[in-house]
Amino acid sequence: MKIVCFGDSLTRGVSLVKGRLRILKDSYPTSLQDLFSKNKDHVNVINKGVFNDNSDLLLERLEKDVIHENPDYVIVGVGGNDCNFNWEEVAKKPLEEHNAIVPLDRYLNNIKTIIGQIHQSGITPIISTLPPLDPVRYYKNISERYSPAISHWISQVGGIDYWHGIYNHHLNLLAEELNIMKIDVRTGIKKAGNLVDLISDDGIHLTAEGYKALSTEIHQNLTQLTSLTNKIKYN
Repeated sequence: MKIVCFGDSLTRGVSLVKGRLRILKDSYPTSLQDLFSKNKDHVNVINKGVFNDNSDLLLERLEKDVIHENPDYVIVGVGGNDCNFNWEEVAKKPLEEHNAIVPLDRYLNNIKTIIGQIHQSGITPIISTLPPLDPVRYYKNISERYSPAISHWISQVGGIDYWHGIYNHHLNLLAEELNIMKIDVRTGIKKAGNLVDLISDDGIHLTAEGYKALSTEIHQNLTQLTSLTNKIKYN
């Protein structure tokens, strides 16, 4: 059986280590593969995560990175970059209005299109919710990189945690509307321990421990599926 993990830098395995963004060896797809291998399950997990991707970009590479792989399951995890802002522009014009990189309506339409095309190809899609972030460390990181004026602008629009939560809320509603499997990694990671240990110093990428918690949550949900368990046993 083949599983494609399709998403952004959180799928790729990016983390802030000693002030620099690095790709960790133990990404969540790698840890997920290890969990299946320990149980001697015949599962091949493929990492198709790309740094800085959003739903627009996932849609562009869907055919190449998912459909052509012909997997049994696809875990779609994207949204953190969609609901983000162009902080350089915000720093230059902190008193003006700014829009998310991918507005909510387009984000939801993109996810709907991605899920539809996956379904049409005879592949089972699975939606992963947005992992939690740490707004305090996130604000500190971007303020140091761009300008303290960003903090004032953020406070006027409810904060990045507010926007992040809105996208996640509507993603949950979309999963219900489409009647497809959803894995609530946001809640799973929050329950796994102290977020200071699970989220890196940029406030959004996970630590190695955080990626382990993410893969554990996904593995537990996947193995609870009767159809998936049967495939693992008999393929």
